[in-house]
Amino acid sequence: MNSSAVSPGRAGLLLLLTGQMLPLIDTSITNVALDSITRSLHTTPTQLELIVALYGVAFAVCLAMSSKLGDNHGRRRVFVCGVALFGLASLLCGMATTLHQLLAARTLQGVGAALIVPQILATLHVTLKGREHARAISLYGGIGGIAFIVGQMGGGWLVSADFAGLGWRNAFFINVPICLLVLMFSHRYIPETRADTPSGIDWSGTGYLALLLCCLLFPLSLGRELHWPVGLQLMLLAVLPLGWWMRRDALQQQQRGLSPLLPPRLLALPSIRFGLIIALLFFSAWSGFMFCMALTMQTGLGMAPWQSGNSFIALGVAYFISALYAPTLIARYSMGRILLMGLSVQISGLVLLMATFWGFGLHANALTLAPSTALVGYGQALIVNSFYRIGMRDIRSQDAGAGSAILSTLQQSTLGLGPAVLGSLFLAIAASGGYITAIVGFLALEVILMLVLAGFALSFRQQLSRCPTASA
Repeated sequence: MNSSAVSPGRAGLLLLLTGQMLPLIDTSITNVALDSITRSLHTTPTQLELIVALYGVAFAVCLAMSSKLGDNHGRRRVFVCGVALFGLASLLCGMATTLHQLLAARTLQGVGAALIVPQILATLHVTLKGREHARAISLYGGIGGIAFIVGQMGGGWLVSADFAGLGWRNAFFINVPICLLVLMFSHRYIPETRADTPSGIDWSGTGYLALLLCCLLFPLSLGRELHWPVGLQLMLLAVLPLGWWMRRDALQQQQRGLSPLLPPRLLALPSIRFGLIIALLFFSAWSGFMFCMALTMQTGLGMAPWQSGNSFIALGVAYFISALYAPTLIARYSMGRILLMGLSVQISGLVLLMATFWGFGLHANALTLAPSTALVGYGQALIVNSFYRIGMRDIRSQDAGAGSAILSTLQQSTLGLGPAVLGSLFLAIAASGGYITAIVGFLALEVILMLVLAGFALSFRQQLSRCPTASA
């Protein structure tokens, strides 16, 4: 059905992009609501890490599986199921009266987001051609900046306005009518598509990945607060054997001609390995950055939610502009150069942000933070654009779906673990030296991570110059 699929038209494109914005906006809204959630549910900063991280881990674990479900059972059908689940989970988040209820609902939200996102890009690829396809993909790439602005500003306003005395709960309830609107019109405007040849789902690989990420997430999030009990130590030690069993299982499936979640033959490609490095260094730092900045501004600087949200407007606008102009740069320069350009701009922004916090201290505000966060956002968009393009460089056309699934899983896994790993370090510094010292220390660490990534990027460019089959 792929080759003859009907174009979704403007209405269908709008619905698909609205579905894409739901999980992106929710991430921003949750960060804005962290301080309000702490006061309402009496959570600790460490427990806030779980509220952010569990969503990302559930998203990562279910991503590849949901892509296969869309291929096999219809992408519109799975998209609709994902929107319905996301809306229900948002309702449950808003109704949560305990931390455990909120954590369970956030996990459901992550599953819903994973069902939504893969169907969007696949539908755009198989239903649009030529200029319409290029325009849709540009909108798909730039929508992150819009979602970021809407989430920060809208979330801050919703929490601060405190409609009906619901406070932070409104930040989740707002998703419900949007989901209902998408559900009402999806069957009419979004065409149904599916893969010509159904493929199996790697349930064992999905289970191994879930166990592995949980054995990393919970010890790193809770270890410091619980003084590292034996159970958490054993979970952390279990990561290595779980990784080995997951690889062995994937090799056995590959030998039988099946499609494992993370195919070893693709993981052996230089471009995929470099994609793993980008994910570990950049995406974990990115999610950690958003978590630590939100806590610094709300708890450390005492900003209201709307003030905290407004502090990220410059970052979102710069990200959107950078994403829109990225195709022009890609047409003129190699991806290695664009990645280094993005890293240079982001590092400049991070250093300026350190100087701003150090100079203004507790008097920092949205205006003083704008120049540095704009640089950070502009650089981030270039790095994100480079991630998929470089990661897919060595992938053959028949492996495009599997390669994209690997990169998406790596991206979401590291986004989920970022607040747990780097957030724990930030909170440890904040407990002894205060939030200004903690955020400056965190930003210094992020600069180091980006410099390490730049070193790998230079090495990768040299490797490409020796490989005539690679194309920039």
